[in-house]
Amino acid sequence: MRMIKWQNGTVITPDQTKLPLQEVTLEIKTVEQMAEAIKTLRVRGAPLLGAAAGFGVALAAYHSKAKSKEKLLAELETAGTVIKRQRPTAVNLFWGVDRVLNKARSFSGGVEELKAVVIEEAEKIADEDAAQNRAIGKNGSVLINDGDTILTHCNAGELATVEYGTALGVVRAAWEQGKKIKVIADETRPLLQGARLTAYELKRYGIPVTLITDNMAGYVMSKGLVDKVIVGADRIVQDAVVNKIGTYSVAVLAHEHGIPFYVAAPKSTFDLAHKATDVIIEERKPEEVTHIGSQQIAPDGVNVMNPAFDITPLKYVSAIICESRVFYSKDFGEFRKGKV
Repeated sequence: MRMIKWQNGTVITPDQTKLPLQEVTLEIKTVEQMAEAIKTLRVRGAPLLGAAAGFGVALAAYHSKAKSKEKLLAELETAGTVIKRQRPTAVNLFWGVDRVLNKARSFSGGVEELKAVVIEEAEKIADEDAAQNRAIGKNGSVLINDGDTILTHCNAGELATVEYGTALGVVRAAWEQGKKIKVIADETRPLLQGARLTAYELKRYGIPVTLITDNMAGYVMSKGLVDKVIVGADRIVQDAVVNKIGTYSVAVLAHEHGIPFYVAAPKSTFDLAHKATDVIIEERKPEEVTHIGSQQIAPDGVNVMNPAFDITPLKYVSAIICESRVFYSKDFGEFRKGKV
């Protein structure tokens, strides 16, 4: 099902902070509401952020009262700046804004026509993402054997995309092909996207899933309980994969135990003009670590580190699965050239 839709000047999407206990639909009508939803992770997941960013600019166009093309373009640029400011690490956010703005800048028609072009481009981003995720699933499914148990980190399922999922899209494709597979989902502290979202999705699909705490990953690998690891990505640079905090630890553990470590992401997540040292890692508020929901679990005033992402060098990655093909480790030289 579609995770984000445009409906007459309103963006419809699930509030992911309410899952799995409540299924609440957001109706986002302004750029400011979209920015707040992105910042608070009501809307999250790299590919979904690309679509949300495009729709954020479309909201500015739809509700604009501008009478001139110049004024409208200025409003769209401002909206794009507001959207980009919310999360510094996920490259899809910047990509989605820039794609729609570039389309707007190159358009030579009038104000009303420009508004329609902006909305159309945002909808194209969403439609393309849905198709790309299914292609990722198909391409990645060849890496999954009948009987495999797959460990995944954070949430890279349908909820993180417009439709179908990236890492979980690979799992779904293998399952739909009749492969009898199982999934181990780690909880993914501090916001528990694995426990709240991945386990929720897999149960809904009917795919067997076992939930573990983050610090059990090494144990289950040492016991021979994991055949493959598949994760998503928030940014892929020339020499590394940037993904949810904890991904690096899982990758090192998989490497130590001889377990293939796969990354699934669309090309909109590729940022091959940059290296790991160029990436700004988002630092989130301490309360996400000192509290679980409204319940405080740490002493008042304790110092907290809360990076949202970490960086996994490509030497720990067995393959990267995208919509066009599978890039195996022997192919990663193409990433350093910045062309794929």
